[in-house]
Amino acid sequence: MTHHKAVLAETFKNWLPLAVTIIILTGLVAVVVQQNYRQSANDPQIQIAEDVATAINNGSATPNAIVSPTPTTDIASSLSAFVTVFSATNTPIGSSVSLGGKLPTLPAGVFNYVKLHGEDRFTWQPQPGLRIAAVVTQYSGPSSGYVLAGRSLRDIEVREGQLNIMALIAGLLALILTFLIYWWNTKQLPHHQHHEEPKEEAK
Repeated sequence: MTHHKAVLAETFKNWLPLAVTIIILTGLVAVVVQQNYRQSANDPQIQIAEDVATAINNGSATPNAIVSPTPTTDIASSLSAFVTVFSATNTPIGSSVSLGGKLPTLPAGVFNYVKLHGEDRFTWQPQPGLRIAAVVTQYSGPSSGYVLAGRSLRDIEVREGQLNIMALIAGLLALILTFLIYWWNTKQLPHHQHHEEPKEEAK
């Protein structure tokens, strides 16, 4: 029994640095993939927001022609990308979706940021349980204001949940398999390498 305990103790001591490395790398891979999911969720909205702003800038379209002042689709019921146009005073002019039966609005801080930087990409939570990958940019021309293009993150969140489960399973399997390998190799060592022979007392 003492020998088995010594084998387990030696195995754990040698395996622990590898276990820490596995945990760190598994977490790092999960975070990198998760960030890739989230950043790629912005791609359609970036193009939509810029295209709408360009159309208004060059006069080929007006805000009223792009979006309706009375949208019929609720933001929570659609996974499609949507557009909302705001005036220079941050007032919604029209939108392809409604929020609680009204035109969507944004915090004033978003518009202040866009004034300084030209664009903002962020995660917007207009109501509990609903997260939106949002992109806001400016337009000018006959009139000026802001364009919001957004899309629900519901599908992305499902993928993130699946990713976390797969990362957890892969990490646990790696930990178990490497421990068993270390344990087997340690078990094969001669018994005297686990315990030092008692020294003879000097006569």
